[in-house]
Amino acid sequence: MAGAGSAAKSSGPKKARIEIIPLIDVVFFLLATFVLFTLSLNKIESIPINLPKATPPDNSKPPEEPVIIQVSDADSVFWNREPISMSEVTPRLLQYAQTTGPKVLVTGDERAKFGSLVMVLDKVREAQIEQVSIETIYRGTGR
Repeated sequence: MAGAGSAAKSSGPKKARIEIIPLIDVVFFLLATFVLFTLSLNKIESIPINLPKATPPDNSKPPEEPVIIQVSDADSVFWNREPISMSEVTPRLLQYAQTTGPKVLVTGDERAKFGSLVMVLDKVREAQIEQVSIETIYRGTGR
């Protein structure tokens, strides 16, 4: 009986099977071919550009220190530790603005009035000095 059962299984029609692994290989091959083909169709065009070349900084002269304008009470002003009056600030700033690369550091001591400090900043702006810094740390009067 054992022989008859095995003969019955082999005598029937075989069912067709779809193998998925070779199908995946074919699909990836077609995808890679399509990608390479489309990349070869695109012409990459560019415009020639002459880029500027960097030059090393000139270290022969040290950078100039900024002029320090310190405001104190009663409209007293110090120009690089030298006491001057508020009326002298504008002429000095206009003269200093004529130099190359003028830089100004505006500061105040503990007795400075806000209005006086703003007035000095306005005078710096009128002199058209663009490199202006405002110091926010404590500094003693005239230092």
